[in-house]
Amino acid sequence: MSFPSVEDQLDLITKGAAEIIPLEALKERIQQSIASGKPLRIKAGFDPTAPDLHLGHTVLIRKLRHFQQLGHTVIFLIGDSTALIGDPTGRNVTRKPLTPEQIAANAETYKEQVFKILDAHKTEVRYNSEWLDKLSYYDLVKLLAQFTVSQMLEREDFHKRFNDEQPIALHEMIYPIAQGYDSVALQCDVELGGTDQKFNLMRGRDLQKHFGQPQQSILMVPILEGLDGVQKMSKSLNNAIGIHEPASEMYGKLMSISDELMWKYWTLLTDLRQSEIAKMHADVNGGALHPMQAKKNLAHAITSDFHSQAEADSAAENWTKQFQQRGVSEDVPVVKVALNEDGLSTPSTEEPGTIIKMAKLLHLAGLAPSTGEANRKIAENAVSINGQKFSGKTERLDRIQGGPILRLGKKSVRIEWVQ
Repeated sequence: MSFPSVEDQLDLITKGAAEIIPLEALKERIQQSIASGKPLRIKAGFDPTAPDLHLGHTVLIRKLRHFQQLGHTVIFLIGDSTALIGDPTGRNVTRKPLTPEQIAANAETYKEQVFKILDAHKTEVRYNSEWLDKLSYYDLVKLLAQFTVSQMLEREDFHKRFNDEQPIALHEMIYPIAQGYDSVALQCDVELGGTDQKFNLMRGRDLQKHFGQPQQSILMVPILEGLDGVQKMSKSLNNAIGIHEPASEMYGKLMSISDELMWKYWTLLTDLRQSEIAKMHADVNGGALHPMQAKKNLAHAITSDFHSQAEADSAAENWTKQFQQRGVSEDVPVVKVALNEDGLSTPSTEEPGTIIKMAKLLHLAGLAPSTGEANRKIAENAVSINGQKFSGKTERLDRIQGGPILRLGKKSVRIEWVQ
């Protein structure tokens, strides 16, 4: 089998990567792969702890696709056994355990969703119950003997919980070891994971060395911020885009992200080469391409990955119509406003979103010289939000759906929320 050159492969592999450990070893493996015609074995693991994947999960899946496009063997590992423990990464409390039935049901939905990105015919789908469930008590003791409690406490979240005198269940400490053994069982050349997974990923290298295998390289990708542009994409934070969402909803949410976050999404959520993204960014900065058009291109590219081309086209058309119905031009100026500005907002207690004092917002947006003048304009029925006339003092707005389009008289601005 023939492969692209080392340089061509690294151009795609390193795109969006936060860290590769060790990079030189990965280069050597690629060279050996080219010389022997044998593909590398690339693995990324996913615990089926929830039924649906969102775009944050697809950063790793897309990186698997990049290896797949280069001719390597990719393994989509479903952690049905490790899900019984629950990955403690980033947790300050022990996860509530799932039942085997819940895990099995979630795993089936993962398989349906992942092949929107990966080639099903070229993907090895494995379950770590294949080997973890077969370990004897003696085997497990031997694995655990390779690590010390002090090593486990070097892990940042364990260390913090220990110092804060918060409980750490013993089974949580087994998780990194179980994940590490996955790499032994699959004889991985490369394992992918987020930057928050570094401790777990390194245990795979430790155990491969113990079992006399070549140590895998580790490629880590950044954590993807959600629609708010601040916190990690998460359904629990209501800032996620599910890959099962309708095309119109997906497109609209993508159009709501900030112009700054757009470039990270281009890097982590598309197959476009970094050199092409850099050129597009330069075109925007130089005025040759409007940032709104760059964002439209992004929203269309991502939406068409998970839906048909026709559905993506329709979503784009419908979004443009909605935007134009608001009575503003697509190149309406953007004004950044801090959501936590004193006196501007309070959380909504009855519904999702935030209660915004509109006179204060109009003043901060530069549409009114003072809150008093803003109140007068509101009373004169001269203010609209997203094309709808506004009267009153407050409005409940969803902060993750991009900022609203505000209009006072003939002047309009689009609000971009910042922290």
